[in-house]
Amino acid sequence: MTAVALTLEQLRADVADVLGEDPQEIPLDENLVDYGLDSVRLMALAAAWRRDHGIEVAFADLAEQPALESWAPLLGVTG
Repeated sequence: MTAVALTLEQLRADVADVLGEDPQEIPLDENLVDYGLDSVRLMALAAAWRRDHGIEVAFADLAEQPALESWAPLLGVTG
């Protein structure tokens, strides 16, 4: 299976899914911990991105700045 690039829309949808929120309710610039993101959910997201998109990213890098706008460059997000 060829890895598909992760888009900002998909990133937001993935985060919204693990948080049980509507994707439009997830802001780009806010701390996702305030929305209920915890280490277990973060590890699940990282594993899914590795599996579905071939993205290798350190948990610590994601946990350090838990906001979509901070994650986008780390994850190589397109469009």
